[in-house]
Amino acid sequence: MISEVLLFLVEQLNAYLNSRGGWSPEQPVVDRVTLPDGETMDPISFKLGALTALLINLEEETTLRDADPYRRTGVDGTVVRVEPEIRMALYVLFVARFKQYDEGLRYLSMVIRYFQRHRVLDHRNAPGLAPEIDKLVVELVTLPFSEQNEVWNALRTTYHPSVLYKVNLVVFRDDEEEAGPEISETVLEVTR
Repeated sequence: MISEVLLFLVEQLNAYLNSRGGWSPEQPVVDRVTLPDGETMDPISFKLGALTALLINLEEETTLRDADPYRRTGVDGTVVRVEPEIRMALYVLFVARFKQYDEGLRYLSMVIRYFQRHRVLDHRNAPGLAPEIDKLVVELVTLPFSEQNEVWNALRTTYHPSVLYKVNLVVFRDDEEEAGPEISETVLEVTR
């Protein structure tokens, strides 16, 4: 599911950048946004002449959890015990590496513009979204300088112009799970 989200975001940004890039129609369509090459991960190296989308963190989203995540009510009204879904937030860093510094900044500006206009990506406004993903909510994250320094030190490379986004609600659920036994009553014991 994580790879589907990253590939989807790369595809959406490439379509946007190719439609708004300002180059002539005779120029071949080029992927302006890529994922890192697995062979250049330690230390990481970013593709020249492109933006690289890099997953730098995963975080479980617990604030939207059901009151009793192990309890579900079926269509027929029976209450069963199930394993709860896991809701994840992905932190995706878009890094610009271009020969011309201003060109990298231009592409970063276009990424910011795209996500400003498309903060919520769902099946209505993004038909290429995988069926198992209801929607993605994208929000800009601004790290303090000290935390930015820690990110770039962890990547073991020099700083490049970049922008960080939090992509919310990647939901992992087991659709093939077998429902547990029916729950007829709940007993609460309090001990001192």
